[in-house]
Amino acid sequence: MSTFVHGEAVWDVASPRGPSRVAGVTMAGFRVGDLDALRMVPHPAVTLLLEFGAGSPVVDYAAGRQERGSLVAGPGLGSGGAAWARGENVECVQVRLSPVVARAILGVSPADLDGAVVALDDLWGREASQIRERLAGVSSWEDRFALTGALLARRHEAGPPVDPEVAWAWRRIVGGRGLVRVDRLAAELGWSRKRLWSRFHSQIGLPPKRAAKLVRFDHAAHRLVAGGSAARVAAEAGYADQSHLHRDVMEFIGVTPASVAGEPFLAVDDIAWPSREAPANDGTTAAGHG
Repeated sequence: MSTFVHGEAVWDVASPRGPSRVAGVTMAGFRVGDLDALRMVPHPAVTLLLEFGAGSPVVDYAAGRQERGSLVAGPGLGSGGAAWARGENVECVQVRLSPVVARAILGVSPADLDGAVVALDDLWGREASQIRERLAGVSSWEDRFALTGALLARRHEAGPPVDPEVAWAWRRIVGGRGLVRVDRLAAELGWSRKRLWSRFHSQIGLPPKRAAKLVRFDHAAHRLVAGGSAARVAAEAGYADQSHLHRDVMEFIGVTPASVAGEPFLAVDDIAWPSREAPANDGTTAAGHG
């Protein structure tokens, strides 16, 4: 376990020793005594939060709406700086699910979340409270990761997969860090642009163009946290110019590029998810597309 200190915030952070049993799934463990109004930064993954501690995390979002405890949210949660997490004595396993595997694991498409934060009890019923009890009943993070991994693997095996063409398009977007053209993806699949938009949106939870924009932003934001200048990051991430980067960062986080390095939600990633620069292989391929 590592300790992450950012200003007055002190978090204990744990990462699994090995890869997840399901490709496209990553996990991290957090223990925070006082989580005070942490801005949630949009990420190109479905977020699954499994809490088991004495306290309970609270997410405030969307003009006064609130969710407490174990929860799930679709890709891009917090756009515009609209979602904040807080709580005391929080202990949780946070899971990032590639949208390609999220539908099978959750039992619903990310599109069905409709941009909201949803209580896990509403999706999984008794199974949500059972995993909470089991996580609280073990003392090591590795045991918690093993319990979580086994649950996710079982649900993934039983759940419906996304179309292989949609999985392929998602991997192309992630592998290209968002620098792909939707019409080119459609042409390579032999689909119309409208068909790709419809299938992708319904199964991934975002339209393909929005997904590419979110993936590009995520890469740029972490480059800014790593110390890259706005001008250099804009050029490397494929933005038209620095003003273009500024607009996207403001749209997704609600702060300027110069302020991004001060966002603990981003800065903790190198500890919680140390291999984030290598895009995860979802373990799915489309026929004829490798």
